[in-house]
Parts: sequence; structure tokens; C-alpha cells
Amino acid sequence: MQKGNIGVTTENIFPVIKKFLYSDHEIFLREMVSNAVDATQKLKTLAAQGEFKGELGDLTVHVSLDTEKGTITISDRGIGMTEEEIDKYINQIAFSGVNDFLEKYKDQANNIIGHFGLGFYSSFMVSKKVEIITKSYKEGAKAVKWSCDGSPAFEIDDAEREERGSDIILYIDDDCKEFLDKQKIEQLLQKYCKFLPVPIAFGKKQEWSSDEKKMVDTAEDNIINNVEPLWTKAPSTLKDEDYKSFYRTLYPMQDEPLFWIHLNVDYPFNLTGILYFPRIKSSLELQKNKIQLYCNQVFVTDQVEGIVPEFLTLLHGVIDSPDIPLNVSRSYLQSDREVKKISTYITKKVSDRLKAIFNEDRKAFEEKWDDLKLFIHYGILTEENFYDRAKEFSLLKDTEGKYFTFDEYKTLIEAGQKDKNDTLIYLYATNKDEQYSYIKAAQDKGYSVLLLDGQLDVPCIQTLEQKFEKSRFTRVDADTIDHLIQKDDTPKSNLSDAERDNLSAVFTSQLPKIDKTEFIVEVNALGEEQRPVVITQNEWMRRMKEMSRYQSGMAFYGQMPDSFNLVLNSDHRLVKGILSAVNTELSEQLKPIDAELKGQEARLAALNQKTDKKKPEEITQEEKDEKAATEKAIDEQKEKKQQLINDYAAKNDVVHQLIDLALLQNGMLKGAALDAFLRRSVDMIQ
Repeated sequence: MQKGNIGVTTENIFPVIKKFLYSDHEIFLREMVSNAVDATQKLKTLAAQGEFKGELGDLTVHVSLDTEKGTITISDRGIGMTEEEIDKYINQIAFSGVNDFLEKYKDQANNIIGHFGLGFYSSFMVSKKVEIITKSYKEGAKAVKWSCDGSPAFEIDDAEREERGSDIILYIDDDCKEFLDKQKIEQLLQKYCKFLPVPIAFGKKQEWSSDEKKMVDTAEDNIINNVEPLWTKAPSTLKDEDYKSFYRTLYPMQDEPLFWIHLNVDYPFNLTGILYFPRIKSSLELQKNKIQLYCNQVFVTDQVEGIVPEFLTLLHGVIDSPDIPLNVSRSYLQSDREVKKISTYITKKVSDRLKAIFNEDRKAFEEKWDDLKLFIHYGILTEENFYDRAKEFSLLKDTEGKYFTFDEYKTLIEAGQKDKNDTLIYLYATNKDEQYSYIKAAQDKGYSVLLLDGQLDVPCIQTLEQKFEKSRFTRVDADTIDHLIQKDDTPKSNLSDAERDNLSAVFTSQLPKIDKTEFIVEVNALGEEQRPVVITQNEWMRRMKEMSRYQSGMAFYGQMPDSFNLVLNSDHRLVKGILSAVNTELSEQLKPIDAELKGQEARLAALNQKTDKKKPEEITQEEKDEKAATEKAIDEQKEKKQQLINDYAAKNDVVHQLIDLALLQNGMLKGAALDAFLRRSVDMIQ
């Protein structure tokens, strides 16, 4: 028997391993099974080179659980180890047997997983004692047993083992008993070892026993992995149904994908995989972290932001590369130039594939566009150079359901949708039904209207405005129809200032109080055929508020109230009728008020003119008092006038009806206000 201490530079290596080296305790099983697979793959390589001439036989790796003894055993029929090799590769931490092997067989050895010689020691994260019973494939080799209780002390002794290979026996620690649960182990094997290149058996397959009235074990091993997953096969050998079936394996509850891209590159790095474009219906965040990263078919992580560009983290699928640099626990990606190269390659591959699909079958591409555009727009927003690739296959859809490339749509609207400053105006709607009347008004004017109803359509506008030459996007309800694309100076209303003020005051007094909503009343001459009252919202302000939902730095805009313009059409007969009624019914009462206001305002102007040239200390108290008294008199007359107008407007059903119709058109009339509108409508019909 040999006794000794593991060759480490500190007595505290195991606490370090347990706490810092590995990011998650559960990966111990991945490391143990991966080591067994490595040992098996090494034997296959030696056999292929003629250095091992024996029978390979069954190479299945077995994982077994003994709840009574509190052990997990991982058994393989790989190359095994001699006592000297145990001393070199187990007792000397960080001296990797895999590295030595790869150096010798670097041109032939495939699928060798380990890199650091530390994977074995992850077993001490969950074990109070670990045993290795191993026998080398070499002729005349003896079986040996190595054991360690989690301290640097170890023992090596002779052992009984007929066949080559290794058994790793983990005596699970008292604080890690959850790893003695069969379902837990099966779950971890499914997570980390589902596609390992050597068969992994855990328990036996079960079948229903009519005699015992329960599921019972059969003699057949329960193989938990697929040793040849789809991404390892040549695309030319696969059919569409193969890809769809594999997708269902990865994501059982997901709808069928839009399409997929098979990655297969061996220079300047090794990378294989399949990326699927899923049908996304809801929140962006809920869809992320669906790409699984593998290293030689060993699951590493689904946090792939460092490798896959941000916008492609919305994709689903698998990436497998032995060249992605990882730290010793294989749990964290290490950022370096190789990762950047891989990211750039994936972006190019995806772009080329999308362009090819567009060129090969535009009709099919258009049919998928509404699902696909989220990825494209996310890429335009987050990837600096993606627009230059995407502009060749990105589409715009109008409210009639027709699709255009950027250049095609520019050609379509160039003649008719330039304003007086020669800026090309792209009109758009975000909801075809809710903004129907605004869309129709624009179409009646001969304009084309885009439908931007996707999650990222509107945020993408800002980027498109920067890329398109002298262009601006404007929502169809951002202004009145004549102001959306202003061809010349706006026709002015023939109302006097006093009439405009009175008309504005009538409607302002009856506007509802809506939480976090402000209204500004305007009076414009819109033409006799246009609607009497229109609600619009400034394009810039609306856009800032929408952007605040996606960019934390713009949260200030999200806190601001919604601001709407209530535009009164002074050319419409109903608005004219209200103004005429104000002039008729309130004329006698308003005359003395207006006269008094005019006089007081003239007096205030004279006082201001007199004191404007004086320094503050030169203004007398008498002048200050006179100015204050005049301002008070003006306020009193304004309040008097406003009260008269309020009393009149409160009884005018047409005013209320016009306001409610405008609110209703914009989805802003609800609850008691909607009920009152319906009752009033019935009364007015009678």
C-alpha cells in the first residue's frame, strides 16, 4: 500500500475547489461522466492507430446509484490507469492527462473534453470520500485502488478488477444528499450529458407489469443520450423533418420554428451547430437563453451572450465548439479575440442565410416576415454593422398587406410624400383598426401608410431615419391630415383672436380629467370636409415615451404625462355653430367683461411701460400697488368670463358629443364617460 499527500501547494486546496473553482455544485456529474467519456474516446483513438489491438466491446458508460451506501458510481471501459498514471494525473493537481494525450495524438484525437486536469476534483464538492478502482488497457497491468477523504492525504492499494477501465465511487456528503435522488441524477444527466458521443446508461428501461400492477425494470440499459446529435451530421444527409424533429427534442412545448441554419466550419476555428428562428409571440426577455452551448457534445451553458451577438440570443438551438475558451470549470466564457471571431462569423452566416432565402423564394420570405422582423430589428438596434447586411432583405409592409424592400418603398412614395422642405415622409400606423380613420384620411389624400405593429418596429424608426437620406417617419395621428406632410403654408383661420379664445375656452372647460394625460386645445382651419374635432399626439414626444420602455436612460420621458392636441376645425359647420351660439347667447354678458378686460390690459401695459425703464429700487410703492391692483382686476374679469363660458358649455350637448367622439376614436372614452356618451347619443337621436 502506498500513502502520501496530493501534490498541491496548499493544505486548503479542497475548500478552494469547493467554493471558487466551480460555479455550481451540480456540474460534478458532468465532469465525472465527461472524464469517463474521455477515457473511452482515448481507447478508440488508440485502437484506430493500431496501438490497442484488443476488442473494444461494449463501451457504454454506466452511472449507478446506491442510496443505502450513499454512493454514486461512474464506470467506464476506457483506457484505465496504472499506479504511475494515477500518481501523475490524480495526485499532481492541474497536470492534465488530456493535455499530454492531445499533444501526442493531436491530429487524430477527437472529442477529448478535459483541458485542465481539474475536472476530477469537482467530485469533492459533493463527496466526503472518493475512490478510484482502475485497470489500464496496457498488457500485464494490475488493478489499483486510490482513495481520498477530501484532505490532501491519499492511499493507493492493489484492487480486484477483471476488465480495463475505471470505477469512480463518490461517497456523497451529508449536506449534499439531494444528489442521491434518482430523479435528480436523471435530470442532471439529461441536462449535461444528453448528447455525449459515448452511450451513457443510468438504470434500466422500464415497462408496465400487469402482474405487479406497476412499472418494473427490464434487462435493457436505459441509455439517456443521443451519441450522434443532428448538428454532428452533414446537412446534405438531412431532411426538413429531421430538423423539426430535433427541435421538438430540444423544446417540446414550442411551436414549429420558422426555419433554421446549420453551422459547420473548421477554419479558422471549429464550430458546428443548428440555430432555429422560433415564432416569438411575447416578451423579449422570456425568449432569451434558449441557445445551448456545448464543448464536444458536453453541455456547458445556455448563457451565450459572449459568443452569440445580442440580437441572436433570441434564437433557439445548439452551438458546439472545442475552440471556445472556458475557465477551469467550463462554466464561464472567457472573453478574447477568438470569441469575437465566432460572434462575427455567426452574424455573417445568419445574414447570408436570410439573404439566400429572400432571393430564392421571396413570397415564402414575405409570409414569414411578421414573425421574422423582430430578429432583424433587434439586430439593427443592437449590432453596429448589421444594418448594412440587413438592408438587402429587410421589408416594409403597408396597411394593404403589400411588402417592399427599402429601395422599392422609397421609389413608391418619392413623388407624392415630400414636404415643402423636400423631406421624404414615411407615414405609418401601429394599429390598423384603432387608427383606421387616420389611415383612410391619408389614403384619400393619395398617401401610402406603413403598418409598424411589431414589438420593435417603432424603436427601429430612429435608426432608419439616420440611415435613410433626408427622411422622417410620422404616425398618421401625429397631426391633422394637411399638417402630416405640409406642402405649403397652412391656411389661416378667419376667426378673430377673441373668437378663437372663446372657442378654445368652451372646449377646454369640458375636457375630462384623465390620469397622467394633458390636453392642449388648438383652433385650425382644416376645411369643411374634415372632421370637426381631431385628437393628435406629437410624434417626437410619443416616440420618446415609447423608447423609454426599452432604454433605461430615457426613463424621464416615461414619467411624463401623455400630451395630446385637441384640434378644433373652425371650417366645420358644427364648430361654427357652437361659436355662433356663444356669440349670440353670451354676447350681451361678455361685452362689458371684454370691455373692462381691454381697459385693464391697456392700463397694465401703460404701467409696465412706465416702470420697465426704472431700476427695481426706483419703483415707488404706489406704482407697485397700482400694478398689483390692475393684475388682480384682470384676473377677476378672466374668471368671470371663464365662468360664463363654463356655464354655457356645460349645458351644450354638441360640445360634449364632439369631445367624446374624438376620445372614442382614440380609445380614450371608458367607464362612466362612455356610458354617458351612449345615453346622450340616444337622447340626441330622439
